Amino acid sequence: MKKSTLLLTFAILFLIGCGSQTDRAASGITEQSLLNHIEILSSDEFEGRAPATRGEELTVEYLVNELESMGVAPGMNDGTFVQEFPLLGQRVDGAASSMSINRNGQNVEIFSFGSEFMGWPSNEEEQVALQNAELIYVGYGIQAPEFDWDDYKGVDVAGKVLVYKNSDPSHDPNIFDGESRLYYGRWSYKFEKAEEMGALGAILVHTTPTAGYGWSVVENSWGRERFSLPRTDDPAGRPAFNSWLTEEASEALFSHAGLDLHEMLDAAADRDFEPIVLEGVTMDITLSAHYSNMSGKNVIGKIEGNDPDLRDEYVIFSAHHDHLGIAPEPVNGDSIFNGAWDNASGTAAVLEIANALKQIEGDLRRSVLFMFVGAEEMGLLGSRYWSENPTVHPGKVSANINLDSMQIYGETRDLVLVGYGRNTITPIIREHAEREARTVVPDLQPEQGFFYRSDHFSYARVGIPAIFPNPGREYLDKPEGFNAIVDSVTAANYHALSDTINEYWDMAGMEADTRLIFRASLDVINANEMMEWYPGDEFEAIRLQMLEEVQ
Repeated sequence: MKKSTLLLTFAILFLIGCGSQTDRAASGITEQSLLNHIEILSSDEFEGRAPATRGEELTVEYLVNELESMGVAPGMNDGTFVQEFPLLGQRVDGAASSMSINRNGQNVEIFSFGSEFMGWPSNEEEQVALQNAELIYVGYGIQAPEFDWDDYKGVDVAGKVLVYKNSDPSHDPNIFDGESRLYYGRWSYKFEKAEEMGALGAILVHTTPTAGYGWSVVENSWGRERFSLPRTDDPAGRPAFNSWLTEEASEALFSHAGLDLHEMLDAAADRDFEPIVLEGVTMDITLSAHYSNMSGKNVIGKIEGNDPDLRDEYVIFSAHHDHLGIAPEPVNGDSIFNGAWDNASGTAAVLEIANALKQIEGDLRRSVLFMFVGAEEMGLLGSRYWSENPTVHPGKVSANINLDSMQIYGETRDLVLVGYGRNTITPIIREHAEREARTVVPDLQPEQGFFYRSDHFSYARVGIPAIFPNPGREYLDKPEGFNAIVDSVTAANYHALSDTINEYWDMAGMEADTRLIFRASLDVINANEMMEWYPGDEFEAIRLQMLEEVQ
């Protein structure tokens, strides 16, 4: 070896040796290491990674093998990596389903399944057949004592079909976080509230502004086989059906009661709103459904902490490994929903963070769980199952960092945090971003309610302080108008067969974001105190309850 080459080699080794273990671990998170995982997970071989399919089996095998190769321990209490959970599949036969409106006993309107209404049995029955069901409009249908808000005003709505306006009040910044959508504004809250109130059924009025998406999303999401966690309670206590109704069909429904739909939607914003009976109007609805029993899988790995006082506390990294599987009919010869961005990218990021943390495991005070959850696309079912059947008590979990659909279009000056300012994770991530001359900003579309639309919500609802990093918007070294390109490509690829690696991908952004999240997570893992929800947050009460249970 030449002397000059030898000196250069020693210089490089010296510089590497001067770098901290953390720096070396972070430097191992690279564009290529992330892309390698994405290429495999989003390949046609994995068949779209749908739950209870060969694609899921291949995905689980890949994740387990990767964790084992890193030396990450199994995270289940039985010494395995896999938490299996039951799934109940439901497919509604649209041809055998109908909804019609009666006025003073005479049929005046028939709505078509799919194009005008979507409905399904919510009591897990194969057949629903209701005639002359009475309807009551309950506005947003919210009961929120902390905001002195009650849309029911003591009215007995049991046994009636309740008609809801989607979303939550946004006209006053002092209630319901103004334009930010809370859980009160989610469709799932409305259906849960209908059950709590003893309703016969529930109808959500769809408008694009109140839903945040067009009718096609409703039709596509509820028109295919849907999945849920099987319930063990008495079906007799549940509503017979849940449904959506298009804006045009809703206008017709209200007009037959002598009411104007848009006047009624506006009236819901008044704190003094009271339920309105749709006088003289009743509904007939018939639904036919078929069911199948199957199971999904969560993959859980663990790195033990070292602090004798903190090692039985945990930080959870989560990413959903599933996607939409194989399309019923091919489009241009393609039938596989590859899900490269959603969410092979988040899965890859958690794998690389696990690998980096394993390299410095001796520096970790708390233990860390890596959860690759299934059936997210079906309604956060894998993470929800864990939250209802936790492998560690939620009161022993300091935080959840959820990674879903990472930055794949290049580096940005900013990083978006869904859940910004709600708990003590925010200032930690913000501090690390500032060290890199970056900024952390709140959710840019708070009205969309993204905090309730990925797996971190499952952890939050059992009290765990959770955060959801999202791609920034201030791109570096990109041409003018690049955001418009990103928006167009993202919209075209979301839940589409075209969600594959394409010419717009620039992995430098994902590398930078993943390294930032890794560095910030060390402060979360090693903090003297567990993370907390800020006072007044909607999850503060359940957090305090969980902490009390483990005292």
